[in-house]
Amino acid sequence: MILGKVVGTVVATCKDEKLIGNRLMIVQEVDLDNELIRQYTVAVDSVGAGIGEIVLTAGGSSARYTEATKGKPVDAAIVAIVDTVEINGEIIYQK
Repeated sequence: MILGKVVGTVVATCKDEKLIGNRLMIVQEVDLDNELIRQYTVAVDSVGAGIGEIVLTAGGSSARYTEATKGKPVDAAIVAIVDTVEINGEIIYQK
């Protein structure tokens, strides 16, 4: 899984019919110092994430294991909205 921040959305009116009704979000990767990395992915939102939220994404075939993405042409999915990140007893992110 990858830790990232939702920084935008993608609107595609012409798409595979299996993607109709799914929100496509742009997620920018975050390092363990809570700094944004210049690495982006477009992920199907399976949990109702919003712009600015820190999320976990699953990629590859694992992205198709959510109820929202089963049997769909998906390579990345937002699978969790993060509340807290703690490393070595120190909270580095708190929602």
